Amino acid sequence: MPDDDRPTTGDQSTPRQPDAMDVTGMPTLEERQIVQGTVVRVDSEGVLVDVGAKSEGFIPLKELSASGEAVEGIAVGDRIDVYVMKVEGEEGNILLSKKRADLALAWDHIQRAFQAGTILHAMVVDKVKGGLVVDLGMRGFVPGSHVDLSQAKGRQFEALVGQSIPLRVIEVDRAKGRVILSHKNAVAEARAKARVEILGSLQEGQVHEGIVRRLTDFGAFVDLGGIDGLLPISEMSWTYIKHPSEVVRRGQRVTVAVLRVDREAGRISLGLKHILPDPWKHVGERYRSGQAVEGKVVRIVTSGAFVRLDEVDAFIPISEMAERRVQKVADVLEVGQSVEALVTEIRADERRMILSLRRLARERERTRVKDYITSQADEGRVTIGDIAGELLRQVVTTPAVAVPDRPRDGATPPAETPARPAQDEHTTTGGPPD
Repeated sequence: MPDDDRPTTGDQSTPRQPDAMDVTGMPTLEERQIVQGTVVRVDSEGVLVDVGAKSEGFIPLKELSASGEAVEGIAVGDRIDVYVMKVEGEEGNILLSKKRADLALAWDHIQRAFQAGTILHAMVVDKVKGGLVVDLGMRGFVPGSHVDLSQAKGRQFEALVGQSIPLRVIEVDRAKGRVILSHKNAVAEARAKARVEILGSLQEGQVHEGIVRRLTDFGAFVDLGGIDGLLPISEMSWTYIKHPSEVVRRGQRVTVAVLRVDREAGRISLGLKHILPDPWKHVGERYRSGQAVEGKVVRIVTSGAFVRLDEVDAFIPISEMAERRVQKVADVLEVGQSVEALVTEIRADERRMILSLRRLARERERTRVKDYITSQADEGRVTIGDIAGELLRQVVTTPAVAVPDRPRDGATPPAETPARPAQDEHTTTGGPPD
Protein backbone atom coordinates (compact mmCIF):
# COMPACT_ATOMS: atom_id res chain seq x y z
CA MET A 1 0.00 0.00 0.00
CA PRO A 2 1.54 3.40 -0.86
CA ASP A 3 2.60 5.49 2.07
CA ASP A 4 0.18 8.24 1.13
CA ASP A 5 -2.82 5.94 1.70
CA ARG A 6 -1.97 5.02 5.28
CA PRO A 7 -3.80 6.65 8.29
CA THR A 8 -1.92 9.56 9.67
CA THR A 9 -0.43 9.25 13.19
CA GLY A 10 1.88 11.11 15.59
CA ASP A 11 1.77 14.85 15.36
CA GLN A 12 -1.04 14.85 12.91
CA SER A 13 -4.09 16.87 13.94
CA THR A 14 -6.72 15.16 16.04
CA PRO A 15 -9.97 14.13 14.40
CA ARG A 16 -12.32 17.07 13.74
CA GLN A 17 -14.94 17.47 16.43
CA PRO A 18 -18.56 18.20 15.47
CA ASP A 19 -19.42 21.85 15.34
CA ALA A 20 -20.89 23.21 18.53
CA MET A 21 -24.73 23.17 18.54
CA ASP A 22 -26.12 26.50 17.41
CA VAL A 23 -28.86 27.44 19.87
CA THR A 24 -29.33 30.97 18.61
CA GLY A 25 -31.94 29.89 16.06
CA MET A 26 -33.87 27.63 18.38
CA PRO A 27 -37.31 28.74 19.53
CA THR A 28 -37.69 29.86 23.10
CA LEU A 29 -40.26 27.73 24.86
CA GLU A 30 -42.55 29.13 27.49
CA GLU A 31 -44.79 27.37 29.91
CA ARG A 32 -48.51 27.11 28.94
CA GLN A 33 -47.47 27.28 25.31
CA ILE A 34 -48.74 24.87 22.62
CA VAL A 35 -46.17 23.77 20.04
CA GLN A 36 -45.77 21.02 17.47
CA GLY A 37 -43.17 18.31 17.77
CA THR A 38 -42.03 15.03 16.26
CA VAL A 39 -42.23 11.77 18.20
CA VAL A 40 -38.74 10.26 18.50
CA ARG A 41 -39.36 7.50 21.02
CA VAL A 42 -42.29 5.61 22.49
CA ASP A 43 -41.90 3.29 25.48
CA SER A 44 -43.72 2.11 28.57
CA GLU A 45 -42.81 5.24 30.51
CA GLY A 46 -44.04 7.78 28.01
CA VAL A 47 -43.23 9.55 24.76
CA LEU A 48 -40.15 11.55 23.82
CA VAL A 49 -40.81 14.47 21.49
CA ASP A 50 -38.46 16.72 19.55
CA VAL A 51 -39.89 20.24 19.78
CA GLY A 52 -36.88 21.94 18.18
CA ALA A 53 -35.35 23.00 21.50
CA LYS A 54 -31.88 22.18 22.81
CA SER A 55 -33.34 19.22 24.63
CA GLU A 56 -36.20 16.88 23.86
CA GLY A 57 -39.53 17.05 25.61
CA PHE A 58 -41.11 14.20 27.52
CA ILE A 59 -44.82 13.28 27.81
CA PRO A 60 -45.63 11.08 30.85
CA LEU A 61 -48.26 8.40 30.32
CA LYS A 62 -50.85 10.25 32.40
CA GLU A 63 -50.53 13.26 30.10
CA LEU A 64 -51.07 11.39 26.85
CA SER A 65 -54.84 11.21 26.65
CA ALA A 66 -57.89 12.15 28.64
CA SER A 67 -59.25 8.63 28.06
CA GLY A 68 -56.35 6.77 29.70
CA GLU A 69 -52.60 6.17 29.86
CA ALA A 70 -52.24 4.07 26.70
CA VAL A 71 -49.74 4.99 23.98
CA GLU A 72 -51.82 3.37 21.26
CA GLY A 73 -52.11 5.43 18.11
CA ILE A 74 -48.78 7.22 18.63
CA ALA A 75 -45.77 6.15 16.57
CA VAL A 76 -42.24 7.38 15.99
CA GLY A 77 -42.24 10.09 13.35
CA ASP A 78 -45.76 11.39 14.13
CA ARG A 79 -46.27 15.14 14.31
CA ILE A 80 -48.32 16.02 17.37
CA ASP A 81 -49.42 19.10 19.29
CA VAL A 82 -48.10 19.36 22.85
CA TYR A 83 -48.61 21.70 25.77
CA VAL A 84 -45.49 22.93 27.58
CA MET A 85 -45.94 22.23 31.29
CA LYS A 86 -42.33 22.92 32.41
CA VAL A 87 -39.41 24.21 30.42
CA GLU A 88 -36.91 22.31 32.60
CA GLY A 89 -38.16 19.18 34.30
CA GLU A 90 -36.57 17.30 37.20
CA GLU A 91 -34.36 15.32 34.80
CA GLY A 92 -33.52 18.30 32.61
CA ASN A 93 -36.14 17.42 29.98
CA ILE A 94 -38.95 19.64 28.92
CA LEU A 95 -42.17 18.38 30.47
CA LEU A 96 -45.02 18.18 27.95
CA SER A 97 -48.69 17.17 27.85
CA LYS A 98 -50.62 15.97 24.84
CA LYS A 99 -54.03 15.77 26.51
CA ARG A 100 -53.85 19.39 27.65
CA ALA A 101 -52.93 20.51 24.16
CA ASP A 102 -55.83 18.51 22.72
CA LEU A 103 -58.23 20.06 25.25
CA ALA A 104 -57.06 23.61 24.58
CA LEU A 105 -57.27 23.14 20.82
CA ALA A 106 -60.72 21.59 21.19
CA TRP A 107 -61.90 24.65 23.12
CA ASP A 108 -60.53 26.95 20.42
CA HIS A 109 -62.23 24.89 17.72
CA ILE A 110 -65.56 24.95 19.54
CA GLN A 111 -65.30 28.67 20.19
CA ARG A 112 -64.66 29.39 16.51
CA ALA A 113 -67.57 27.16 15.48
CA PHE A 114 -69.85 28.95 17.94
CA GLN A 115 -68.88 32.39 16.64
CA ALA A 116 -69.06 31.42 12.96
CA GLY A 117 -72.18 29.28 13.31
CA THR A 118 -70.56 26.30 11.59
CA ILE A 119 -71.67 22.69 11.99
CA LEU A 120 -69.51 20.23 13.93
CA HIS A 121 -69.58 16.43 13.83
CA ALA A 122 -68.95 14.36 16.95
CA MET A 123 -69.37 10.82 18.19
CA VAL A 124 -72.14 10.06 20.67
CA VAL A 125 -70.42 8.25 23.54
CA ASP A 126 -73.21 7.92 26.08
CA LYS A 127 -76.88 8.40 26.82
CA VAL A 128 -77.48 10.11 30.14
CA LYS A 129 -80.47 11.51 31.98
CA GLY A 130 -81.79 14.39 29.94
CA GLY A 131 -79.79 13.88 26.77
CA LEU A 132 -76.63 12.65 25.07
CA VAL A 133 -72.89 13.02 25.72
CA VAL A 134 -70.64 13.62 22.69
CA ASP A 135 -66.85 13.61 22.24
CA LEU A 136 -65.52 16.87 20.81
CA GLY A 137 -62.04 16.34 22.15
CA MET A 138 -63.79 17.20 25.37
CA ARG A 139 -67.20 16.44 26.83
CA GLY A 140 -70.19 18.06 25.13
CA PHE A 141 -73.85 17.75 26.10
CA VAL A 142 -76.90 17.55 23.81
CA PRO A 143 -80.20 18.10 25.70
CA GLY A 144 -82.99 15.68 24.86
CA SER A 145 -85.10 18.49 23.44
CA HIS A 146 -82.34 19.16 20.91
CA VAL A 147 -81.98 15.57 19.69
CA ASP A 148 -83.52 14.72 16.32
CA LEU A 149 -84.91 11.18 16.42
CA SER A 150 -86.65 11.20 13.04
CA GLN A 151 -84.10 8.77 11.59
CA ALA A 152 -83.17 6.92 14.79
CA LYS A 153 -84.20 3.27 15.01
CA GLY A 154 -87.19 2.99 17.28
CA ARG A 155 -86.96 6.75 17.84
CA GLN A 156 -84.80 6.07 20.92
CA PHE A 157 -81.74 7.98 22.20
CA GLU A 158 -79.83 4.71 22.57
CA ALA A 159 -79.96 4.22 18.81
CA LEU A 160 -77.61 7.19 18.34
CA VAL A 161 -74.88 5.98 20.72
CA GLY A 162 -71.77 5.11 18.71
CA GLN A 163 -72.82 7.26 15.75
CA SER A 164 -71.26 10.48 14.49
CA ILE A 165 -73.92 13.18 14.34
CA PRO A 166 -74.01 16.80 13.13
CA LEU A 167 -74.15 19.42 15.87
CA ARG A 168 -74.54 23.17 16.24
CA VAL A 169 -72.96 24.89 19.27
CA ILE A 170 -75.61 26.87 21.17
CA GLU A 171 -73.73 27.66 24.40
CA VAL A 172 -70.07 27.83 25.46
CA ASP A 173 -68.84 28.48 29.02
CA ARG A 174 -65.09 27.83 29.16
CA ALA A 175 -64.79 28.88 32.79
CA LYS A 176 -67.29 26.19 33.82
CA GLY A 177 -66.11 23.72 31.18
CA ARG A 178 -69.57 23.52 29.65
CA VAL A 179 -70.54 23.10 26.02
CA ILE A 180 -74.19 22.73 24.98
CA LEU A 181 -75.03 21.60 21.46
CA SER A 182 -78.09 21.00 19.29
CA HIS A 183 -78.47 18.03 17.01
CA LYS A 184 -81.95 19.10 15.92
CA ASN A 185 -80.81 22.54 14.73
CA ALA A 186 -77.92 21.05 12.78
CA VAL A 187 -80.17 18.49 11.08
CA ALA A 188 -82.72 21.17 10.22
CA GLU A 189 -80.01 23.34 8.67
CA ALA A 190 -78.59 20.43 6.68
CA ARG A 191 -82.05 19.52 5.44
CA ALA A 192 -82.77 23.11 4.44
CA LYS A 193 -79.57 23.19 2.40
CA ALA A 194 -80.26 19.81 0.83
CA ARG A 195 -83.86 20.88 0.16
CA VAL A 196 -82.72 23.82 -1.94
CA GLU A 197 -80.25 21.67 -3.89
CA ILE A 198 -82.73 18.85 -4.52
CA LEU A 199 -85.58 21.18 -5.47
CA GLY A 200 -83.32 22.75 -8.06
CA SER A 201 -82.38 19.40 -9.60
CA LEU A 202 -85.74 17.56 -9.58
CA GLN A 203 -87.65 17.31 -12.85
CA GLU A 204 -91.10 15.90 -13.53
CA GLY A 205 -90.91 12.37 -14.87
CA GLN A 206 -87.68 11.49 -13.05
CA VAL A 207 -87.50 8.28 -11.03
CA HIS A 208 -85.84 8.42 -7.59
CA GLU A 209 -85.31 6.16 -4.59
CA GLY A 210 -86.50 7.28 -1.19
CA ILE A 211 -87.37 6.09 2.29
CA VAL A 212 -90.90 6.19 3.70
CA ARG A 213 -90.70 8.38 6.80
CA ARG A 214 -94.34 8.85 7.79
CA LEU A 215 -97.80 7.46 6.98
CA THR A 216 -101.05 9.42 7.12
CA ASP A 217 -104.62 8.68 6.08
CA PHE A 218 -104.10 10.60 2.83
CA GLY A 219 -100.70 9.26 1.83
CA ALA A 220 -97.04 8.79 2.77
CA PHE A 221 -94.09 11.15 3.08
CA VAL A 222 -90.97 9.90 1.32
CA ASP A 223 -87.48 11.24 2.12
CA LEU A 224 -85.63 11.84 -1.15
CA GLY A 225 -82.32 12.54 0.57
CA GLY A 226 -82.98 15.72 2.50
CA ILE A 227 -86.43 16.72 1.37
CA ASP A 228 -89.76 14.95 1.79
CA GLY A 229 -92.17 14.41 -1.06
CA LEU A 230 -95.83 13.44 -0.69
CA LEU A 231 -96.97 10.13 -2.14
CA PRO A 232 -100.80 10.48 -2.19
CA ILE A 233 -102.87 7.39 -1.53
CA SER A 234 -104.49 7.81 -4.95
CA GLU A 235 -101.06 7.45 -6.61
CA MET A 236 -100.02 4.25 -4.82
CA SER A 237 -102.03 1.65 -6.69
CA TRP A 238 -104.15 1.27 -9.81
CA THR A 239 -106.87 -0.14 -7.58
CA TYR A 240 -108.57 1.37 -4.54
CA ILE A 241 -106.81 1.05 -1.18
CA LYS A 242 -108.26 2.11 2.15
CA HIS A 243 -104.97 3.05 3.87
CA PRO A 244 -101.34 3.56 2.70
CA SER A 245 -100.21 0.76 5.02
CA GLU A 246 -101.72 -1.70 2.53
CA VAL A 247 -98.94 -0.77 0.08
CA VAL A 248 -95.97 0.71 2.00
CA ARG A 249 -94.57 0.73 5.54
CA ARG A 250 -92.49 3.17 7.55
CA GLY A 251 -88.77 2.83 6.88
CA GLN A 252 -89.30 1.02 3.57
CA ARG A 253 -87.10 1.98 0.63
CA VAL A 254 -89.26 2.65 -2.44
CA THR A 255 -88.78 3.75 -6.03
CA VAL A 256 -91.10 6.60 -7.00
CA ALA A 257 -91.76 8.85 -9.97
CA VAL A 258 -91.75 12.65 -9.68
CA LEU A 259 -95.18 13.87 -10.78
CA ARG A 260 -95.08 17.57 -9.90
CA VAL A 261 -92.55 20.01 -8.43
CA ASP A 262 -93.65 23.33 -6.92
CA ARG A 263 -90.37 25.13 -6.23
CA GLU A 264 -92.00 28.25 -4.82
CA ALA A 265 -94.03 26.31 -2.26
CA GLY A 266 -91.32 23.66 -1.83
CA ARG A 267 -93.73 20.80 -2.55
CA ILE A 268 -93.07 17.57 -4.39
CA SER A 269 -95.78 15.17 -5.53
CA LEU A 270 -94.75 11.56 -6.12
CA GLY A 271 -96.29 8.51 -7.72
CA LEU A 272 -95.76 4.81 -7.16
CA LYS A 273 -98.26 3.24 -9.53
CA HIS A 274 -96.73 5.10 -12.49
CA ILE A 275 -93.65 2.88 -12.46
CA LEU A 276 -95.83 -0.24 -12.32
CA PRO A 277 -97.53 -1.87 -15.37
CA ASP A 278 -100.79 -0.09 -16.21
CA PRO A 279 -103.55 -2.76 -16.29
CA TRP A 280 -105.89 -0.37 -18.15
CA LYS A 281 -103.71 -0.59 -21.26
CA HIS A 282 -104.83 -4.20 -21.81
CA VAL A 283 -108.30 -4.07 -20.24
CA GLY A 284 -109.94 -4.27 -23.69
CA GLU A 285 -108.30 -7.65 -24.25
CA ARG A 286 -110.02 -9.17 -21.21
CA TYR A 287 -113.36 -7.38 -21.04
CA ARG A 288 -115.96 -6.26 -23.59
CA SER A 289 -119.31 -4.51 -23.45
CA GLY A 290 -122.15 -6.95 -22.77
CA GLN A 291 -119.92 -9.39 -20.87
CA ALA A 292 -121.03 -10.73 -17.48
CA VAL A 293 -118.28 -10.43 -14.86
CA GLU A 294 -117.83 -11.33 -11.20
CA GLY A 295 -116.13 -9.15 -8.60
CA LYS A 296 -116.13 -7.99 -5.01
CA VAL A 297 -117.41 -4.66 -3.71
CA VAL A 298 -114.42 -2.72 -2.31
CA ARG A 299 -115.91 0.72 -1.75
CA ILE A 300 -119.30 2.37 -1.49
CA VAL A 301 -119.95 6.03 -2.29
CA THR A 302 -123.13 8.07 -2.55
CA SER A 303 -123.34 7.70 -6.32
CA GLY A 304 -122.58 3.97 -6.50
CA ALA A 305 -120.14 1.20 -5.68
CA PHE A 306 -116.66 0.17 -6.85
CA VAL A 307 -116.12 -3.48 -7.69
CA ARG A 308 -112.67 -5.10 -7.87
CA LEU A 309 -112.12 -7.10 -11.08
CA ASP A 310 -108.64 -8.59 -10.72
CA GLU A 311 -106.32 -5.61 -11.39
CA VAL A 312 -108.91 -2.88 -12.07
CA ASP A 313 -111.86 -1.35 -10.25
CA ALA A 314 -115.17 -0.98 -12.12
CA PHE A 315 -118.08 1.22 -11.06
CA ILE A 316 -121.78 0.42 -10.61
CA PRO A 317 -123.91 3.61 -10.61
CA ILE A 318 -126.76 3.64 -8.13
CA SER A 319 -129.18 3.89 -11.06
CA GLU A 320 -127.91 0.56 -12.38
CA MET A 321 -128.40 -1.44 -9.21
CA ALA A 322 -132.09 -2.38 -9.55
CA GLU A 323 -135.23 -1.76 -11.60
CA ARG A 324 -136.79 -0.02 -8.63
CA ARG A 325 -135.52 3.32 -7.36
CA VAL A 326 -132.67 2.83 -4.89
CA GLN A 327 -132.36 5.44 -2.14
CA LYS A 328 -129.09 4.24 -0.63
CA VAL A 329 -126.37 2.04 -2.08
CA ALA A 330 -126.14 0.24 1.26
CA ASP A 331 -129.73 -0.95 0.77
CA VAL A 332 -128.51 -3.13 -2.10
CA LEU A 333 -124.77 -3.72 -1.67
CA GLU A 334 -122.16 -3.89 1.09
CA VAL A 335 -118.34 -3.86 1.12
CA GLY A 336 -116.92 -7.34 0.70
CA GLN A 337 -120.00 -8.67 -1.09
CA SER A 338 -119.45 -10.74 -4.24
CA VAL A 339 -121.56 -9.63 -7.16
CA GLU A 340 -122.14 -10.48 -10.80
CA ALA A 341 -122.84 -7.63 -13.20
CA LEU A 342 -122.94 -6.73 -16.89
CA VAL A 343 -120.22 -4.62 -18.52
CA THR A 344 -122.03 -1.72 -20.20
CA GLU A 345 -119.19 0.66 -21.00
CA ILE A 346 -115.36 0.62 -21.14
CA ARG A 347 -113.31 3.81 -21.38
CA ALA A 348 -109.72 2.65 -20.99
CA ASP A 349 -108.24 6.10 -21.71
CA GLU A 350 -110.18 7.44 -18.72
CA ARG A 351 -109.52 4.26 -16.71
CA ARG A 352 -113.22 3.73 -16.24
CA MET A 353 -115.51 0.73 -16.62
CA ILE A 354 -119.27 0.84 -15.96
CA LEU A 355 -121.23 -2.18 -14.71
CA SER A 356 -124.96 -2.80 -14.28
CA LEU A 357 -126.83 -5.18 -12.00
CA ARG A 358 -130.17 -4.06 -13.43
CA ARG A 359 -129.30 -4.85 -17.04
CA LEU A 360 -127.82 -8.21 -16.16
CA ALA A 361 -131.06 -9.14 -14.37
CA ARG A 362 -133.09 -7.95 -17.36
CA GLU A 363 -130.95 -9.90 -19.85
CA ARG A 364 -131.28 -13.04 -17.81
CA GLU A 365 -135.05 -12.60 -17.58
CA ARG A 366 -135.27 -12.26 -21.33
CA THR A 367 -133.10 -15.31 -21.79
CA ARG A 368 -135.30 -17.27 -19.42
CA VAL A 369 -138.46 -16.24 -21.34
CA LYS A 370 -136.86 -17.13 -24.66
CA ASP A 371 -135.82 -20.52 -23.37
CA TYR A 372 -139.33 -21.13 -22.06
CA ILE A 373 -141.00 -20.21 -25.35
CA THR A 374 -138.55 -22.38 -27.23
CA SER A 375 -139.19 -25.34 -24.98
CA GLN A 376 -142.98 -24.96 -25.37
CA ALA A 377 -142.76 -24.70 -29.15
CA ASP A 378 -140.61 -27.83 -29.28
CA GLU A 379 -143.30 -29.73 -27.37
CA GLY A 380 -146.10 -28.48 -29.65
CA ARG A 381 -147.94 -26.82 -26.79
CA VAL A 382 -149.47 -23.36 -26.65
CA THR A 383 -149.99 -21.53 -23.40
CA ILE A 384 -153.33 -19.71 -23.83
CA GLY A 385 -153.57 -19.43 -27.50
CA ASP A 386 -152.34 -17.05 -30.06
CA ILE A 387 -153.05 -14.01 -27.89
CA ALA A 388 -150.98 -15.22 -24.97
CA GLY A 389 -148.16 -16.06 -27.36
CA GLU A 390 -148.23 -12.51 -28.72
CA LEU A 391 -147.96 -11.12 -25.20
CA LEU A 392 -144.94 -13.24 -24.53
CA ARG A 393 -143.28 -12.07 -27.74
CA GLN A 394 -143.85 -8.48 -26.66
CA VAL A 395 -142.04 -9.18 -23.40
CA VAL A 396 -139.05 -10.39 -25.35
CA THR A 397 -138.93 -7.46 -27.77
CA THR A 398 -139.94 -4.63 -25.41
CA PRO A 399 -137.78 -3.36 -22.49
CA ALA A 400 -139.03 -4.47 -19.10
CA VAL A 401 -141.08 -2.14 -16.94
CA ALA A 402 -139.54 -1.05 -13.64
CA VAL A 403 -140.24 -3.36 -10.74
CA PRO A 404 -142.43 -1.66 -8.09
CA ASP A 405 -140.96 -0.92 -4.70
CA ARG A 406 -140.94 -3.71 -2.17
CA PRO A 407 -143.77 -3.31 0.41
CA ARG A 408 -142.60 -2.02 3.77
CA ASP A 409 -143.24 -3.19 7.34
CA GLY A 410 -144.14 -6.67 6.14
CA ALA A 411 -147.40 -5.53 4.54
CA THR A 412 -148.83 -7.86 1.95
CA PRO A 413 -149.39 -6.18 -1.40
CA PRO A 414 -152.96 -6.30 -2.70
CA ALA A 415 -153.55 -8.98 -5.22
CA GLU A 416 -153.96 -7.76 -8.75
CA THR A 417 -155.98 -9.63 -11.31
CA PRO A 418 -154.44 -9.32 -14.74
CA ALA A 419 -156.82 -8.23 -17.46
CA ARG A 420 -157.89 -11.07 -19.62
CA PRO A 421 -158.49 -10.51 -23.28
CA ALA A 422 -161.92 -11.33 -24.59
CA GLN A 423 -162.06 -14.79 -25.98
CA ASP A 424 -163.76 -15.62 -29.19
CA GLU A 425 -165.95 -18.56 -29.74
CA HIS A 426 -163.07 -20.74 -30.79
CA THR A 427 -161.34 -21.24 -27.46
CA THR A 428 -158.19 -23.26 -27.66
CA THR A 429 -158.26 -26.62 -26.11
CA GLY A 430 -154.72 -26.44 -24.76
CA GLY A 431 -154.19 -24.92 -21.30
CA PRO A 432 -151.24 -23.03 -19.79
CA PRO A 433 -148.40 -25.09 -18.51
CA ASP A 434 -148.37 -26.27 -14.93
